[in-house]
Amino acid sequence: MLQRRQFTVAGFSALAAAATWQSALKAAQPGHHEIHYGNNDVMQQCAKACSDCQRECNSCAAHCAMQLKEGHAEHSETLATCQDCADVCIAASQIVSRGGPFANLICKACADACSKCAASCKKFPNDQHMIKCANECLKCEKACREMLPKDNQ
Repeated sequence: MLQRRQFTVAGFSALAAAATWQSALKAAQPGHHEIHYGNNDVMQQCAKACSDCQRECNSCAAHCAMQLKEGHAEHSETLATCQDCADVCIAASQIVSRGGPFANLICKACADACSKCAASCKKFPNDQHMIKCANECLKCEKACREMLPKDNQ
């Protein structure tokens, strides 16, 4: 049975081990702590923009599918682009909202995907659904790039 002195020493040892582990974890994930706590508002705005974009891209993909069904083959590329962009956006929204260690990585990918999706949708300037999707993608791209460190954009 542990005596009071041994119990106190064991408790302090556990606290020291936890502090050492936390320091090692922070060193293994450079910038993670600062990203999560330092830019929480920016991260939450980015997560929301990604979520909004995901929904708009899914809606646009359904629109493109209807256009394909009506014989407009030129919508096939945009359908695939919108589907992929929606998938990247939802992953980004989830990772960024929780301040995950891959937040910068997924935001870079999301910004690039949104840029390409917007360009694809802009090929249809007379289709309001496509323009709405392009605009949402550009908002998401901007939010993701604002969250990234300047050297990672």
